Amino acid sequence: MKFIFLDFDGCLHPSLAREQEYFQRVPLLVESIADLTVGIVVSSSWRFHHDWGYLLGLFPDELRPKVIGRTGAAVSGRHARWHEIGAYVQRHRVTDWRALDDAAFEFPSGCPQLLLCNGATGLTPEVAAVLREWASAPVRP
Repeated sequence: MKFIFLDFDGCLHPSLAREQEYFQRVPLLVESIADLTVGIVVSSSWRFHHDWGYLLGLFPDELRPKVIGRTGAAVSGRHARWHEIGAYVQRHRVTDWRALDDAAFEFPSGCPQLLLCNGATGLTPEVAAVLREWASAPVRP
């Protein structure tokens, strides 16, 4: 299975969104992957502030069955998000993954797994199309 490591702020809504604007980009994510076999892992810092039931409840019915986990303990230092995802990837033997994130500094330069969102807008149709193309292709060994 392919895995999507999902950040919330800057991806599912603009990074400076007001609460009433939260998750406004979720319909685009639904449109992109609802019919595909992928696992979603929450890599957002929201995982530190909310319990699993709350996080799962943020997803619409079409995506909720795909949400299979969250990355673990926080890592500090350079490329922290990439290291957090790497720990999950290693622990669960994930071979094909992408990170949907707006923080390029959290990943090594040129990271091929990073699908970079514009934090000012969140997920765009262009990034969603790249996500769909990758998610619908055969799994890489």
